[in-house]
Amino acid sequence: MKIYLVRHGEVPHNVLKQYNTIDEDLNDLGIRQAKELGDKIKNQKFDIIISSPLIRAKHTAYIINVNNAKIIFDDRIKERDCGNLSGKLYEVTNREEYWNYNTTIQYGTSENIKVFFKRVKDFLDDLKNEEYKNVLIVAHSGVSKAFSAYFEGIKDGKFLNRGLKNCEIKIYEL
Repeated sequence: MKIYLVRHGEVPHNVLKQYNTIDEDLNDLGIRQAKELGDKIKNQKFDIIISSPLIRAKHTAYIINVNNAKIIFDDRIKERDCGNLSGKLYEVTNREEYWNYNTTIQYGTSENIKVFFKRVKDFLDDLKNEEYKNVLIVAHSGVSKAFSAYFEGIKDGKFLNRGLKNCEIKIYEL
């Protein structure tokens, strides 16, 4: 099975470089990014599109679904919950440490990285049981980091720079 992982288009908190749990929609650039991606993948047929249920991912999924594939939503590929860091600038944490799988630091009420990665791992393990050939997944930067851990290994445990950019696509074989 081929998995095409896409990160949603740009949203306001991406521009502001802040943590956010607000379920916000794409900004104008994010909509343009999604339209460009839809045009780029228009010749690829997908058996299914699985999206995070957060608005930014759903909106991206609808825009890039140029061939009208069935879309389903799965809570397990929601972004890592930043808890009470929501609305705060990235600089209030050590971002390298926030995305370090081996950290012993807990930032506020944010979701533990190991718990988060396990949630995404469970999603991928379940997906293995499906008969799809080509699956498009629309999710988030943190989810793309968890995919990296699943397919490429934990390595040194540092995931800050292992996430996708807005509307970037990466292909995996499951």
